[in-house]
Amino acid sequence: MNVKIQSVKFDADIKLIEFVENKMEKLGRFAENAISVEVILKLEKDNERGNKVSTIKLELPGSELFAEHKSKSFEESVDECIGALKKQLEKYKEKHK
Repeated sequence: MNVKIQSVKFDADIKLIEFVENKMEKLGRFAENAISVEVILKLEKDNERGNKVSTIKLELPGSELFAEHKSKSFEESVDECIGALKKQLEKYKEKHK
């Protein structure tokens, strides 16, 4: 599975990139036939609420799954996105049985 990580309005450190790559490997176990994953980490101006936005686009044969979440840390927002994608993957697998 091809993993592409992009950071917008900041430079992601190695620790964050490794965290995301680890999570994508684990997600790959649920999506055996995944073609690619695109992760976009974005920093927004709103400092009071969570200003770290993670967007994950998972490309499957004939379909794309998408999740976006905003929180106070990228780790938390990535975890929330993965949770949402797991639910979508379950529905996708049921539909394509």
